[in-house]
Amino acid sequence: MPDNRCPYCSGALRISKLTCEDCGLGLEGTFATPRLSRLEIGEQRFVELFVLASGSLKQMAELLEVSYPTVRSRLDKLIARLKEEQARDEERKRRILDDIEAGRILPKQGMRMIENL
Repeated sequence: MPDNRCPYCSGALRISKLTCEDCGLGLEGTFATPRLSRLEIGEQRFVELFVLASGSLKQMAELLEVSYPTVRSRLDKLIARLKEEQARDEERKRRILDDIEAGRILPKQGMRMIENL
């Protein structure tokens, strides 16, 4: 998976095209990305290993060949990052609800946008 930051300005990248692997049909637009996909590649790999290790920090330390406190520290940093992403999504949700209330977007469209956060 490519990095999720612009190589030019380091801004967040958004998915703008989806293509079917079977028939080649393409959809263009702006698509929401799940929180976990917004993490850096190393953070995503850490989450994957954490799940495969059934959440065992001891097993993670063995797999990564680092100390338990190092794994705990990385997990704490990851938790903080996910909380930041959650807060961003809540801010986006608030802006969408404001847009609905102000009549800038239709309620049905706004609700679809919120569901895709």
